[in-house]
Amino acid sequence: MTGITGATRLFGILGDPVAPLRSPALFNAAFARLGRDAAFIPIQLPVGTLPAAWEGLRRIGNLDGLVITMPHKEAVVPLLDALGPTARLTRSVNTVRRIGDGAWEGEMFDGEGFRDGLERTGHAPRGARILQVGCGAAGRAIALALARAGTAHLSLVDSDAGRVERLRAQLAESYPALSTSAGIAELAGHDIIINATPMGLSPGDPLPLDIRQLRQDQVVADVIPNPEVTPLVAAARERGCPTVTGRAMHEGQARLAAAWLGIEGWEA
Repeated sequence: MTGITGATRLFGILGDPVAPLRSPALFNAAFARLGRDAAFIPIQLPVGTLPAAWEGLRRIGNLDGLVITMPHKEAVVPLLDALGPTARLTRSVNTVRRIGDGAWEGEMFDGEGFRDGLERTGHAPRGARILQVGCGAAGRAIALALARAGTAHLSLVDSDAGRVERLRAQLAESYPALSTSAGIAELAGHDIIINATPMGLSPGDPLPLDIRQLRQDQVVADVIPNPEVTPLVAAARERGCPTVTGRAMHEGQARLAAAWLGIEGWEA
């Protein structure tokens, strides 16, 4: 694409803040590589403003799809006309597409994107004992993806105990072979440690767990793509631990979302 034209198809990402987001650069580079007349733009919407904005967005005739990030992943659900299978399970969405007659469908790729990132970096979750800190929208999707991938045991930690118990109940119903536990972030006995919280996104955020407990054979994974090397990732590397940054998850999400949005040739 040499420039935006009257025929340009639009895609975008809804969130707040949008300045740290990597999706616009990633998608626009792909459109240029593929020679596609399309553009991907960041759209800043503060919390609580999505319902009013959505009425206008859905009527934009050349808008084909949107990525949804914090704080709108759950708020967008009641505004959509259809949900994919993972979105129905998690009651959260990170990608929406036009499906005809003015209708919009949402799906959630956070979990499978995270799983894809783990596997592409050589850390398959099958058979692993995993500690996950954070059970919000992304955390629920990640836990379900790990269960589908054959994780042996999943320890769940969140500041909201109710979130943990609701997620454990959902996992027990959908994946009865998976054992789970809840409680404090004790790192011992786990092969993979996951931060699925926003801690590390803003300067001065506390670490999501006690890094003094880390062993060199434990994999530490973070969901935050920017900064890529979060304080948790930096601390884990200092202790000799293998790490998976949020970039791996982000690129995994993008691959899956692009295919779902009909953007062919993403990895060609």
